[in-house]
Formats: sequence, structure tokens, C-alpha cells
Amino acid sequence: MLITVEGIDGSGKSTVCEALEEVYPEAVLTREPTTSWYGQAVRRSIATPDADPLAELFLYTADHADHLHRLIRPSLEAGKLVISDRYSDSRYAYQGTTLEGVLPEPMSFVRSVHEPWTREPDLTIYLDVPPAVGAARSEGANKFEHKSHLRAVRDRYETLLAAEPDRFVRVDATRSSSSVITSVERRLEEWLGT
Repeated sequence: MLITVEGIDGSGKSTVCEALEEVYPEAVLTREPTTSWYGQAVRRSIATPDADPLAELFLYTADHADHLHRLIRPSLEAGKLVISDRYSDSRYAYQGTTLEGVLPEPMSFVRSVHEPWTREPDLTIYLDVPPAVGAARSEGANKFEHKSHLRAVRDRYETLLAAEPDRFVRVDATRSSSSVITSVERRLEEWLGT
């Protein structure tokens, strides 16, 4: 099973994933961007305010492809539970936003690049916070973490949730981290039948 944790910056994804690592010690916990050299290239691009958004998309895509090849598919084939902090939906929402005005229907384009070869998640936990909350929590540490940008990204996540309501589980992440973690753990217990 592949479970992904998604949401705008400042929604608490990393905090939730750290807690899940304790609850599911046998699971493979991972994240995108990865720690590979592809992921390092992504991080350099994120830190560059004027990076070309199309080039950035393909850096993220290369990192995702390597992640699938190196870790996700082998772990799933070995029968392991995989939990990823961010995955392809982040690309659809974030790069779908950064490519606005560069390409017609950018989110559809990003999805079309991935669909022939990516592995869809079995379940996606969506941590939902208003853009102002996400921006305040993340303190604008990079070019994506500003309220206006996060508003557009959140709108794209809403499009994804509407298109696949059976895959996504929305969790109100405006509450305390302990409440959010408890909600996520309960939803996973129900879904996994544990």
C-alpha cells in the first residue's frame, strides 16, 4: 500500500509523518523531494527565485522517477507499507500553479507527463489549512510559501480532491498537532483495518 500525505506548506505534513513513523515502524517512510542528487537539484531550484518553472517541473519529475525506481516500487513489491511526505499530487498542485501563464491548462499538462509511468497512491491524507495559516507557519522560507501562492495551490488541491474523493481523506489541520495526528492515525487504522 502506498499512502501519501499532502497539503500546502505549513499544513504539518512532516510532523504527521514523524508521528506515523512511530506508529508504523515497519513502514517505509519517505518524502519528496528526496535526498538524492535529483532532490538536491530540486532544492537548489526552490532556493532560486527566478528559476524557470518548466525546468523546475522536470527536475521534480526526475526526482519522482528516481524515487519510484529506487525506493517506492521495490518496497511495494516487497509487500511493505510506504508512507510518503509529498508525492505526485504536490507536483500537480504546485507546478500547476507556477506554470500558470506559461502553458495552457498547466495542471493537466503536469498530470499528462506523469500518468503513463507514475504509481498512484492508494490513499492520500490531505492536511487542510487556510493559506494564511500555512504562510504564517512556514514563515515564507522559500518562494512557494507566500499566502497568494498558497491560495492558488490550495485551489488546485481542491480540484484534485473533487476529482478523486475516494482516494483523498481531508483532515482539518488548523487544530493542535496532537489532535491532527490522532485524527490521521484513526483514519489510517480504519483504512488499513488495524
